[in-house]
Amino acid sequence: MLLFEDECSFSNTAGVGYNWSPKGAQPAVVCKQRKQERLTLMGSLNYETGQATVDFHEKGNQASFRKHIRRVLRAYRDSPKIIMVLDNVRYHHAKALKSWLSRHPKIDLVYLPPYSPNLNPVERMWWYMRKRITHNRFLKTLDERKAEFWKMFSRFLEPNDELTRVCEIDY
Repeated sequence: MLLFEDECSFSNTAGVGYNWSPKGAQPAVVCKQRKQERLTLMGSLNYETGQATVDFHEKGNQASFRKHIRRVLRAYRDSPKIIMVLDNVRYHHAKALKSWLSRHPKIDLVYLPPYSPNLNPVERMWWYMRKRITHNRFLKTLDERKAEFWKMFSRFLEPNDELTRVCEIDY
């Protein structure tokens, strides 16, 4: 089983994406926000089937990454081997994580070259998510944005062609 993994910041801040506006005027997203809320979103993509395994964490660290790996192991419990391709964020190399992984030989981590997000199809999954639920849209709370995320992404928790097409890499 080949999976690609990545993390992204998930907040209630509305971003401005591509859209039409008068020449020389940047479109505005009207939003009055008292505080910025933020979570770390971790996701693993089965490149062959388009199935995503995602979860939210208060922050990204080796403990939250280990929880994500546990979720992946449960999702693919029938698979004899899982190869997870991921970037070189510091906590992916933590000593405590390596110790834990030594007790879980079913999963192997393979690291991408430094500064190569274009080689990770999960980056396109995050782009697709932002385009659909964060760009040009204001929601008052992070809980509302999470609800929008699950409404959209619930169909990607099973194999599907849509996410496979979105995340396709042309080598």
